[in-house]
Amino acid sequence: MLDQPAGRQQASQRPPRANHVEVDVGAVAGDDVAKVLLAVGRTTAIADGPGAPNRQADVATTGYRKILSRISGGRCRTGAAAFVAGVRPPTRAPEERGIAIMKLTTMTQVTVDGVMQGNGPMDVDRGNGFERGGWAKGAGDDETRAFITQTYQRADAFLFGRRTYELFAGSWGAIEEMRAHPVGVALNEKPKYVASTTLTAPRWADTTVLSGDLAAAIGELKARPAGELQVHGSGALIRWLLGNALVDEMTLLVVPVILGQGMRLFPDSGSDIALDLVDSRVDSKGVTIQVYRPAGRPQYATDRST
Repeated sequence: MLDQPAGRQQASQRPPRANHVEVDVGAVAGDDVAKVLLAVGRTTAIADGPGAPNRQADVATTGYRKILSRISGGRCRTGAAAFVAGVRPPTRAPEERGIAIMKLTTMTQVTVDGVMQGNGPMDVDRGNGFERGGWAKGAGDDETRAFITQTYQRADAFLFGRRTYELFAGSWGAIEEMRAHPVGVALNEKPKYVASTTLTAPRWADTTVLSGDLAAAIGELKARPAGELQVHGSGALIRWLLGNALVDEMTLLVVPVILGQGMRLFPDSGSDIALDLVDSRVDSKGVTIQVYRPAGRPQYATDRST
């Protein structure tokens, strides 16, 4: 466990090391908002793409309150446990020398063509000429919402990029109705880590800033006994983690729509990674939940005849 005293804020200031990697990650927070609010019955998003200003997330407060006025309590249906057991059975934590270590997992909502931008209201997250927002509105049935909620509840700690962190701090960490929801309870009770070289005064209790050698800092977290370190949203961070072989398990919630524009989870040119399918399920609204584990480099065909 990574529990820290409640209400305590920390900022880890490691001196730069040779050949270290410094990133201020956290672009693309739209998917976390839509995904999390899918768990409470509605989706929305806040503009947070590459190059977006580091503005305070308080601007989302009014929109959150409107959404929360429609929430019926966020309770899961009785059959949710059986669904979750079918979609994501208990899995072994990664092991190092026979000892279970902390597992780093990600969960992202995307379209069939891989877009994660603008899944909330149409007038939000319109950067870079994006005009097709709101594609996740109404996506997912009750069992999918239960799956998302229970995913947050099983986390032992959370890892965010800066913009995703600030958005969550201004909503799940500040609005009383959201703090009381099961997702909010999980986020507020567990330690939070934010990868940033610019954040110096985290405003959410129980936060630690990873500002130096990010690979080393995450390596230290993953070396702790068992548990699960979750990444929600934070598209740039996820891409960096995958590129550095730090992801143990990846969950994609694929909404049945082809958008044809918008920021994608995976870039046109990036790391190539083979994936093992752990589990898959399609809900009654066509949302596919796919759970993968990275499995090294892919095998490519050669010119040699077989």
